[in-house]
Amino acid sequence: MATSYTVRQGDYLSKIAKDFGFSDYRTIWDHADNAELKSKRKNPNVLYPGDKLVIPDRVLREEDRPVDKKHTFKVKVPGLRLRLVLEDMYEEPVANAQCLLSIDGEFRKVTTDDKGKIDEPLRPGTTSATLIIQDAKQTHLNFVEIPIKIGHLDPLEELSGQGARLKNLGYFPGTVDDKDNPAFVTAVERFQAEHGLTVDGICGPKTQAKLKDIHGC
Repeated sequence: MATSYTVRQGDYLSKIAKDFGFSDYRTIWDHADNAELKSKRKNPNVLYPGDKLVIPDRVLREEDRPVDKKHTFKVKVPGLRLRLVLEDMYEEPVANAQCLLSIDGEFRKVTTDDKGKIDEPLRPGTTSATLIIQDAKQTHLNFVEIPIKIGHLDPLEELSGQGARLKNLGYFPGTVDDKDNPAFVTAVERFQAEHGLTVDGICGPKTQAKLKDIHGC
């Protein structure tokens, strides 16, 4: 029998699917009973605490093959990736910088591209990582340690999601629980001014759209 699951902070669909024994998150995401949530959230890895998901029953798949031969079965599993873009305080890319990325106790040597981007495969279920910049042209960034929370970004239409994106982009220093928070309003105004939007301190649809475009999700 299908069960109901309530999303918690730090959840993302690939992690939830793994926890329930599914190799492909789409088995859950494409279930008819999740159509409303799918339409609302769009991105299966940006969910909000309190969202309700229906977890379908696992179904045993059968394949007919001759018993006198050896057979190999391959399962196509959608990939999951961690994508980061590093910029300095002047919004210039931290380009071609050697870094050390720690994920699940595994250390990887990675290098940003000419746009400051890092793109690494990620195992479903991972909840945190740490990036250490080891060799940047901007020497003040060398050995800067950046903690990364995976699955903690709230949807853009939520106030907490707006604040988190502004924080990631360097406009907002903390957390927000009130749209009239002076620091949050100032951050929105700065973002609007720098991106040719009407400066009113309100994170409305046009500002949200630009914020999504600049932030990347």
